[in-house]
Amino acid sequence: MSEVQQHRAPQGLVPDYIKNLKVYQAGKPIDELARERGLTKISKLASNENPLGPSPFAIREMTGALWDLHRYPDMHAYELKRKLADLYNLKLENIILGNGSEGIMAYIARAFLRPGDEVLTSEKTFIGFYILAQSVGAELKKISLTPDYRYNATAIAESISERTRVIYIANPNNPTGTFMTKPEFDLIMQKVPSHTLVILDEAYFEFAEEFDDYPDSMSYRYDNVITLRTFSKAYGLSGIRVGYGFGHHSLIENLTKVKLPFEPNLIAQKGAVGALEDRPHLKRTLDLNKEMYNKTFKLLEECGFNPIKSVTNFICFKTGSPEASDLLFELLLSEGVIIRPLKVNEMPEYVRVSLGTPSEMEHFEEALRKILPEYRNQVKV
Repeated sequence: MSEVQQHRAPQGLVPDYIKNLKVYQAGKPIDELARERGLTKISKLASNENPLGPSPFAIREMTGALWDLHRYPDMHAYELKRKLADLYNLKLENIILGNGSEGIMAYIARAFLRPGDEVLTSEKTFIGFYILAQSVGAELKKISLTPDYRYNATAIAESISERTRVIYIANPNNPTGTFMTKPEFDLIMQKVPSHTLVILDEAYFEFAEEFDDYPDSMSYRYDNVITLRTFSKAYGLSGIRVGYGFGHHSLIENLTKVKLPFEPNLIAQKGAVGALEDRPHLKRTLDLNKEMYNKTFKLLEECGFNPIKSVTNFICFKTGSPEASDLLFELLLSEGVIIRPLKVNEMPEYVRVSLGTPSEMEHFEEALRKILPEYRNQVKV
């Protein structure tokens, strides 16, 4: 038998803007850490998931749908769209669904961006959007955060030009946990031309809506603004990937043209319907998050760190250097606690911890206090 002929990779097939992309890095999985370290007690505090898990209503709906897995899902997801329309006082034609809010971001990139288009956003925000915009050849124009780690609304407004095709705002922002206020959002919108699309990524909306100066986008009705939200965070459905978007019917119509059919899948649609029916579960999630936030923020301050005030289900805090961040991550990992280094988010001197159950946060505190002497000794704190 002759040897298999070795072929060179095709030259010129992959555009430079694809070659230069950085792969999105998710939080370290629990199973992976268990295999590597042989640990039995593991607390994953890296991916901003709901520690209470999904609503029993969602599980009921998903379990019941298992008997229909041989059928394609409703391509128009009528039941889920109807629930969302009733909840937010919208028409069905104002709603689009996808595999997480990132799925809808991908539709936006496919429908509205071309190579060379300018996308205006901020530094130190959701890296997934950077990847999606650059994957179609768009050029990112990133504005620095303010000294208190917030979007610089004034600088963004002043940077809008005729070339600006899309403006991306994560509100609240990931990974800092801060948010843009109503006056700041209004300032930007006064400068946005009609041909520019504004993406308001509100993945953490449920955690922030209680703040009076938070600009809930559903109280605005701009034709060139699209709101993105998700069931992955407060609703505890990260594993089935359901995102939704609200916008003018013409925006939604064009996004639907490039949307993959039958997305989200059957189980995802049913789970999201059940989640929306269980308001008490959502309230328990928000109440627990507030309790864990207050305890964890105080702990980080006591331990000599500099946490950023957050309105989300995570806290970003400063270590002081990339080396210190790596060391803290590794030391906590050795104790079975997974946090998130932020090197890929352009914040190498910071890490982020998600807020878990009381037992998970006790595990975090025990591990942090245990490794703190070694950490301080090595980083010369």
